[in-house]
This record gives sequence, C-alpha cells and structure tokens, in this order.
Amino acid sequence: MLATKHTLQALPWLLLFAQQAAASGGCDCTTATDGADKQGAMKLKLVAIASILTAGAAGVLVPVLGRSMAALRPDGDIFFAVKAFAAGVILATGMVHILPAAFDSFTSPCLHKGGGSRNSFPFAGLVAMTAAMATMVIDSLAAGYYRRSHVSKAQPVDSIDIPERAGDEEGRTDHVHVHTQGHSHGEVVIISSPEEASIADTIRHRVVSQVLELGILVHSVIIGVSLGASVRPSTIRPLVGALSFHQFFEGIGLGGCIVQADFKVRATIIMATFFSLTAPVGIVLGIAISSSYNVHSSIAFVIEGVFNSASAGILIYMSLVDLLATDFNNPKLQTNTKLQLMTYLALFLGAGIMSMLAIWA
Repeated sequence: MLATKHTLQALPWLLLFAQQAAASGGCDCTTATDGADKQGAMKLKLVAIASILTAGAAGVLVPVLGRSMAALRPDGDIFFAVKAFAAGVILATGMVHILPAAFDSFTSPCLHKGGGSRNSFPFAGLVAMTAAMATMVIDSLAAGYYRRSHVSKAQPVDSIDIPERAGDEEGRTDHVHVHTQGHSHGEVVIISSPEEASIADTIRHRVVSQVLELGILVHSVIIGVSLGASVRPSTIRPLVGALSFHQFFEGIGLGGCIVQADFKVRATIIMATFFSLTAPVGIVLGIAISSSYNVHSSIAFVIEGVFNSASAGILIYMSLVDLLATDFNNPKLQTNTKLQLMTYLALFLGAGIMSMLAIWA
C-alpha cells in the first residue's frame, strides 16, 4: 500500500534523527537538570503511552465506525461539519504547533555558539514551502497513476460488440458512449458517467488520506521522541493531556479521509494502526535514548527543524487545498445556508481548540 510504503521509507530518517541527536553533544548550551526525576518521569511516560495510544485510536475510529450510522455517512450534512472541524484541527496543528517550533529550532542560540551573528534566513519557511509544493506534485502524480491504472484495466472499446442499425450511428453500452465515424477505428469520444466521476473522487480521497497520514506520522514520532527523552515530570505532566487531545482530534481528521477513500477493511486497519502507534513508538524511542539524548545539540535542532518544517508544509497544504477548498466549493454546501453556517462554525471551533492546546504543548 502506498501509505505504508512511504511510512516505512520515512522511518529510517526518523531513527537517524534520534541517533544523531543522541550522539551529538557539541553545543555549549546548558542542559538544566532542575526538577529532574527519572523514576517519576518514567511513570508519567508510561501513562502517556497508554493515554495517547487510546486517544489516537479512539479519534481515528470515530468516523470509521460512525459511517454505519446514517447521520455520519460521507454524504450526510453532519459529516461535512465533522470534516471541517478536523480540517481546522489539522490546519492549526501545522500553523500554530509545528511551524513555530521549526522556526525556534532554526533560530536557537545553540546553532550559533561561535559568537557570530545569527543567520536571519527563514529556513523553516523555505522547507515548509518546498514540502507543500512537493505534496502538490505527489498528489498530482499519484492521482494520475491511479487514474491510468484504472483506465488500463477497463475493457478496450474495440472489443465491445456494437450493433449496427440503420440510421443509428451511435453504439451504446451501460458505461461508455462511443461515437464512430464511417469505418475508422481509434477515434473514440468517451463521455464521463456518474460512475466514472465517483471513481475519480475515490482516487482523489485515497491519495489525500495517504499523503495526509504521512505528514501526521512524521511529526507524531518527533513529538513522541521529545516527550520520551524528557526527565522532568513538570514538563511531561501537562503534555500528557494536551498530546492526548492532539492525537484524538488529528485522528478524527484522518479517519474522515479514510472513510471517504472507501478503503478495504485491511487497508483501513493498517492505516489506523500506524497512526495510533507512531506517537507511542516515538515515546519508547525517546526513553531508549534518554540517557545519551541531548536536546540542545546543534544536529538535533537542525534535523528536528527540517522535519517539523516539512510536516507543517504538508499539513497546511492538505488542510487548505485537499480538505477545505474541495468541500467549501461543493454545490451541496454552497446551496444550503444552514449547512454553510454549521460547517464554518465547526472549522473555527476545531482550529480554536487546537490552537488553545498550544498553551500546554
């Protein structure tokens, strides 16, 4: 599966980030140990693993299990509001949580320990912009690939038996309208049917859900490593609740995309499992390297800044282009004032709640 393949390709880079951050200790920034309590921190980390795992799984399963209810089906009015809420959550995650953290990483004093002037070039913005453009390219190429593979599996027009009738120059099948001129072959006009339009929508939703999951997975591992490497209970305690809500709301957004993509049961389970496990796996990885991990090392700041910037670019693009723009231009939404107001309210509510969580995480 495409999402699984991309995720597995990204994991070695995330492991490399953890390894380099652990090995690098060249920065002279002080690492304060005030309030350090490894035993107390370990208890909180175990609580965090269970809480974040449960919250992520619950969030992604809400839309998946809810599609059996008439009110939460993908073509229902409430589902529009749920998707708008989730899109607001994802947009705030990229804009308020991840991108500022990336700017902080690239402007950290630990990157300028030699006493020279700081480089004012906005590398975080550059990486985020590049990631957004790369996401657009991947989005387009993947949709084209799926579309071509579907067309290649279709029955060739020449193999369709078209009955010839006097005065009737149009041969018709159930799905394809064919117009022939004389006895020539190869000049065929295919008129899109509602079924073909539905297939095109399904292809787009599958690409969106897979690219979106990739962006979420990358930053989920990073925040998990950061929490797992901390040895101060005062730092971990507020993060447990904040990150649990964070994963729950992100899970709702991803689950909504998975439902619209109409994946098979096996693919749905794989995608939901990957999402649910990434942050807890990151915490476990952070615990494993906590003895040698130096969050103030220059390499840690650079690599974390790059990953956070790329994740922010992906999530901002996906939320604005693939989620909000598509639904807000839907004729069903534009012709229903009540549905519009409900969707706008859900969007601002989702973005507002996730933005408030930035106070603690």
